[in-house]
Amino acid sequence: MQAILGAIYHLIGGFASGSFYMPYKKVHGWQWESFWLTGGLFSWLIVPPVAAWLTLPGFHNIIGGTAPAVLGAVFLMGLLWGVGGLTYGLGVRYLGMSLGNSVILGFCSAFGALIPPVYYNLYPSDGKTSLTDMFATPGGRMVLLGVLVCLIGIAICGRAGILKERDLQKEEKKNNGNEFSLLKGLIIASVSGILSAFFNYGIEAGKSMAEEAVKAGANPLFQNNVIFVVILWGGLTTNFAWCIFLNIRNRSFKDYSNKATPLFRNYIFCAMAGTLWFLQFFFYGMGESKLGNGASSWILHMAFIILTANVWGIVLKEWKGTSPKTIRTITIGILSIMLSVILVGYGNSIM
Repeated sequence: MQAILGAIYHLIGGFASGSFYMPYKKVHGWQWESFWLTGGLFSWLIVPPVAAWLTLPGFHNIIGGTAPAVLGAVFLMGLLWGVGGLTYGLGVRYLGMSLGNSVILGFCSAFGALIPPVYYNLYPSDGKTSLTDMFATPGGRMVLLGVLVCLIGIAICGRAGILKERDLQKEEKKNNGNEFSLLKGLIIASVSGILSAFFNYGIEAGKSMAEEAVKAGANPLFQNNVIFVVILWGGLTTNFAWCIFLNIRNRSFKDYSNKATPLFRNYIFCAMAGTLWFLQFFFYGMGESKLGNGASSWILHMAFIILTANVWGIVLKEWKGTSPKTIRTITIGILSIMLSVILVGYGNSIM
């Protein structure tokens, strides 16, 4: 029953993550950095402490009583994740919901499962599985096979992107307002996928904070909410600095008060997007409390995001005008990534 509940929570979180960019598509007259920062203030600064306050009374005391080294490590992981989150938005912008999420989350799934054992191979720790341990067990080898299949799936999705770029004529892209850019998008998406995995490491680094919350009488279901506050401070720092830089460079500060645009509507949709963005972590924390913070939780969560994003890709007709060969290629790529998710999850369950 615990595993079923964990899967349901990850499903809800995956839906929130795979859908959060949709409200941004309703924002009109603003530059990208303006709506990304506005929505981000809800994601990283406003909603996380509200959620912690509602579920973990006295969460600020836990943060205040945590060792500076732990807070620093969690903040650093959030800082690196923030770069991944920042480039996530750009990756989806240039590749679309379907291809962008498949590439980004494919990399995120692979590195989220692979980097910890590499680290513990270099710095052994009791109770932690190293890369050497993985090669020595059937479950570990299954996880590594899943990572390989994931990377193959990413390559196939990249091939689909090349075919899509060939299919879509420049004039058609211009008429449709399509910003599709394969090379730029793949580079950005690769960076995003790798660095986005650091959110998972931030949860691990801040585990003592969650344990303190439970000791204080908090419901274990919400124990990770106190960690999210600190991780997202790191994400805020990265994204705020970059968006302000772009506001200055592009002279887009006027967006926030430009009455020629639907200001109220824009702020509402940004708030919706930002809240949805945070809800993925809120429900991830609930799912993780049931399944544990291993590869199973991380990969399962990524799988639901990929599924949701590709459903939106179909709804938005992102592959309209492409050939059957292109459609077959992206379908095979997505199915490969989904297969990798199953392999990694199963391998982790028998380790």
